[in-house]
Amino acid sequence: MVSATTIETIRKKYDILRDELDERACRLWAVTEAKALGHGGVVAVARATGIGRSTIWRAQKEVEQLRRAPVEGPRRIRRAGGGRKPLNKYDPELVVALDALVEPTTRGDPMSPLRWTCKSTRKLAEELTAQGHRVSHTKVGQLLERLGYSLQSTRKTKKGDSHPDRDAQFAYINDQVKSFQKQGQPVVSVDTKKKELVGDFANKGREYQPEGQPEKVRVYDFIDEELGKAIPYGIYDQTTNSGWVSVGTDHDTAQFAVETLRQWWYKMGREVYPLAHELLITADGGGSNGSRVRLWKVELQRFADETGLNIKVCHFPPGTSKWNKIEHRMFCHITENWRGRPLINHEVIVNLIANTKTKNGLRIEAELDKNKYPTGIKVADEQMKELNLQPDDFHGRDWNYKLMPRSQK
Repeated sequence: MVSATTIETIRKKYDILRDELDERACRLWAVTEAKALGHGGVVAVARATGIGRSTIWRAQKEVEQLRRAPVEGPRRIRRAGGGRKPLNKYDPELVVALDALVEPTTRGDPMSPLRWTCKSTRKLAEELTAQGHRVSHTKVGQLLERLGYSLQSTRKTKKGDSHPDRDAQFAYINDQVKSFQKQGQPVVSVDTKKKELVGDFANKGREYQPEGQPEKVRVYDFIDEELGKAIPYGIYDQTTNSGWVSVGTDHDTAQFAVETLRQWWYKMGREVYPLAHELLITADGGGSNGSRVRLWKVELQRFADETGLNIKVCHFPPGTSKWNKIEHRMFCHITENWRGRPLINHEVIVNLIANTKTKNGLRIEAELDKNKYPTGIKVADEQMKELNLQPDDFHGRDWNYKLMPRSQK
């Protein structure tokens, strides 16, 4: 396939030569460019110059005839102005109509039928013909290129409106983290990693294999009903650069999230922080550990009662989950470690997570959690009133609050 850079180079050369060459010489030049490019050359030259592909193919035959029987004397050239006239000269409104169809939201009819369909050259040609402009899809493609249009995908740039206290919340979280760390109290970042299909499915990335022997995986990513999905929920200790991941097999619920926190505390955290009396959790505002999830707060209350810890929670503002430390301090390294490898079973997933290490000393422990976590559990108002929950002065009703053991009531 000829690159866009090459096509642009041919276009520039043609712009320089077109006024100096007669029609026949122009055809022969187009043939030489097409032959130099090899496969796909005719199409590339036609796109760059607007010369019809059929014209270039006929010129190729002409060149072959000249090689077999050279012509002596002056060659006949079509008289000036001969040949078929450009379509937009017959139909001067064609280009305007096409431009209006491609951008119906700003120019033309907002109720255009093409507003709600894929704007392919064939559909554009059909709509133009229905409006009285007879044109082929090939010509539509040429006109679009001259109008400055090209095939493009969408680009993620719009972030939406940010909360007015977004930066203030960042500063608040930063102050809380520094305060807890200065006092030797644990600070963790929590979140659910992307759910993964379990089985011999394709996994993004590449790894070294013997030449010509890539690992074979399924063509289609239909879930394996027997193996199901893996749900990694992580706890990242911001002070010790270590983490815990529970790989669930049921549902990503608040009960699963707090159970993962419990496993981290008893198998890692308690040993590192034997004198801890408080725990700071930084979390996203949504998901199983969302700021509005009642069950999340109920389960944290049970954990506080069980451990005797005062649990402080700070949620990130909406749309800022990428700033959660666990995303770029732990989860990204797990993804890098298993790139290009099919996650054929849960044991493989657990081992790949547990063997994720970095030059900065990241250490992760992982375990499979086969417990059932039902969805749809309702928390009544009475249960919420029983919580020993203390809202902060700054956004205490939504982002910042503390759950203390009920024995302290």
